Amino acid sequence: MTILNPLFFDRPADRVAHDLIGCCLNWTRSDDSHSRMITETEAYIGPHDLASHAARGRTKRTEVMFGEPGTLYLYFVYGMHWMLNVVTGPAGYPAAVLIRAVQDINGPARLTKAMALTGSLNGKQADEENGVWFTDDTRPPRTKVIRSARIGVEYAGPVWSLKPLRFSLRPAKIS
Repeated sequence: MTILNPLFFDRPADRVAHDLIGCCLNWTRSDDSHSRMITETEAYIGPHDLASHAARGRTKRTEVMFGEPGTLYLYFVYGMHWMLNVVTGPAGYPAAVLIRAVQDINGPARLTKAMALTGSLNGKQADEENGVWFTDDTRPPRTKVIRSARIGVEYAGPVWSLKPLRFSLRPAKIS
């Protein structure tokens, strides 16, 4: 089991989003460690991506997205849910990957609730010391990863809302 370091995340967001499928998201809660395989991600590829927070420019909320690759970007939506993202690409270029689902936990809000995450980790590096990290266990073959449009970004217009920047593990065939 290899811990993913910032070099893994220092690539375009769509490549990182694809390559995180099959990796594990690990976290510590109440001195208890958890590890689940990542099954769904979404890429937000920079300031030109109208679905990205960075499309609105550099703000207090988006400042973390301009940080070092491998930095955790947590933001609050609808006044009730935290969303877990990891910054990608070179420092200064605002791109990130949203972790949408892991094995047995579907949905980004359910995931952060199960992890008991809050904004306290926003801007911190993904590593064991901070309690949230990624490992490369057994990535599936490329044919097992499917691409589709992102969810809930209709506000970005038809061009950006339909881009295939959502990645998920192809369901196993039932015989």
